[in-house]
Amino acid sequence: MEVKESKLAGHSNPFESMMSRFDVAAKILGLDEDTYNMLKSPVKQVMVNLPVTMDNGRINVYEGFRVIHNNYMGPGKGGIRFAMDVDLDEVKALAAWMTWKCAVVNVPFGGAKGGVKCDPRTMSKGELERLTRAYTQAMADVFGPEKDIPAPDMGTGQQEMAWLMDEFSRIKGFTNAGVVTGKPLVLGGSKGRVEATGRGVMVTCRAALNKLKINPANATAAVQGFGNVGSISAKLLESQGIKIVAISDVTGAYYNANGINVSEAIAYSQANKNSLEGYKNAEKITNDQLLTLDVDVLVPAALQDVITKDNAPNIKAKLIVEGANGPTSANADAILKEKGIMIVPDILANAGGVTVSYFEWVQNHQGYYWTEERVNRRADRTMKEAFEQVYQASIKFNVDMRIAAYIVAIDKVASTRKLLGGF
Repeated sequence: MEVKESKLAGHSNPFESMMSRFDVAAKILGLDEDTYNMLKSPVKQVMVNLPVTMDNGRINVYEGFRVIHNNYMGPGKGGIRFAMDVDLDEVKALAAWMTWKCAVVNVPFGGAKGGVKCDPRTMSKGELERLTRAYTQAMADVFGPEKDIPAPDMGTGQQEMAWLMDEFSRIKGFTNAGVVTGKPLVLGGSKGRVEATGRGVMVTCRAALNKLKINPANATAAVQGFGNVGSISAKLLESQGIKIVAISDVTGAYYNANGINVSEAIAYSQANKNSLEGYKNAEKITNDQLLTLDVDVLVPAALQDVITKDNAPNIKAKLIVEGANGPTSANADAILKEKGIMIVPDILANAGGVTVSYFEWVQNHQGYYWTEERVNRRADRTMKEAFEQVYQASIKFNVDMRIAAYIVAIDKVASTRKLLGGF
């Protein structure tokens, strides 16, 4: 999955929020007006209505979306979310983020995103299958292993991707594993894919701690969010010697100054219907309190816009590694920079997921599958190289890591566009 997010609070238009960072980087690069206009405008926006027969025999009609923000670097790439707050502005913003994320880690894809306005928690497995197949049919001319490659996101997972692959293959008349990533292993998924986003968080965190001259063995961390990204990030950071003193989910945050046994917490959550409610080996605090703990590393891996101008002055962490997309609002950036806090931005920190999605697509094309050790080794190398490139750009242009990541990404896409030419 390519990381869960919700809407940017305080912004009526999430696409404009993304553009606020884009504009700063574009100005520093001296981007000409023609290129600026081409990069900000989505290549394709598709809206469809999906009639689905429900278990009670009634037909519900669902709104579906797919946006390809950019395909200069390669086919579109991005997740599909099933959620009630899906709308075109949100999908446009997330598709643009995918463009910059792919570019910053040198993955030869463009950015895309899709979604269906629905509540999957209230739907049966049969209803979800019929909805997924209807969406695939509606997008059959958009999707394709060389055109646009979806993946799981909020409200979707391996099962939905299996249905999508099967429906697309039926339409095309042959098995086409490369049309989607995040598939089950038996259908051509990649080893290491489930852990990939959290692993990228860990690798970039290690690289940042090295720049800050902080020994991981002496470092503490708080991780907000305990889903796939948060829990795996916490477990892998712990494996590097970092003491995890706080974790959280929707039930609240849990703090233990002596350190939390992350494997034990994961086992507890899984046995408790994916909830930390009632976890005894830590003190219950609020998610807001977790954000302002006196720790070396803060990993926001839950929702967007949790770090704002209101709580940014109280953040004590020396390093923020963004496991979620957009966890820091634009109005908090200057405050954190003034405080001297290093941020590994979302489009870099959580790009491990799309990196291994790319590896899955490569393996599908080869018809040959790698060991988990090879996947991890290549993903780690990609993330380390991307971090170093962004870090050097931050020094060269005297900007924070977030703007540096946008500079690196925009420069690559703009250079590609100019080489390709235009009409």
